[in-house]
Amino acid sequence: MKNLCIKMALVILITSSLIIGYKEKNKESDLVEKVVINNVLYRSDRTLDRYEEEEIIEEEPVVEEVEPIVYEGLTLNELGLKIDNVLNSTLDGYGTTIASLALDKGVDPVVAASIILVETGCKWTCSSLVRNANNVGGMKATSTRYASFATLEDGLEAFINNLANNYYAKGLTTPEAINTKYATNPNWHQDVYYYVEAIMSS
Repeated sequence: MKNLCIKMALVILITSSLIIGYKEKNKESDLVEKVVINNVLYRSDRTLDRYEEEEIIEEEPVVEEVEPIVYEGLTLNELGLKIDNVLNSTLDGYGTTIASLALDKGVDPVVAASIILVETGCKWTCSSLVRNANNVGGMKATSTRYASFATLEDGLEAFINNLANNYYAKGLTTPEAINTKYATNPNWHQDVYYYVEAIMSS
């Protein structure tokens, strides 16, 4: 009887050791825990804390870039559109280019565009000088020959540079003042003002 008890104790001891060893060996798989909350089964590789608050990730606000005001309360694009509203024919769509070139050189962009309109007729159909020589300001190469430019952009840049260097730099900044040197017609500035008004009211 005594031997039987000893044998049973040994069997129990060996069995316990095997069970403990098995559990230690499979401990990693026991980390996956099944939790049932409100009849919903959740699987997790960590203990689920039902009182744990969800981490709230705040998104950074999107800051919209505001286009700067460049002329009389207008952005460059708005000013370009106003000029485009009056330009047609070959110069259609060049409003922003004219405005940008003029602002870069310190020239009033509306006055510059208005002079172009007076000189080219591009309110309706641009002159042959614009179409054939890309000359937007009636500029002369010599006393008897008009200047010619490879591209319309070159012609616009040359015209703005002419205004900046030969008029604005010398204090001739209004249509009346420009008139004294630019055109022989003493009423030329009135035509320029007509287009200034047309552009700003477009």
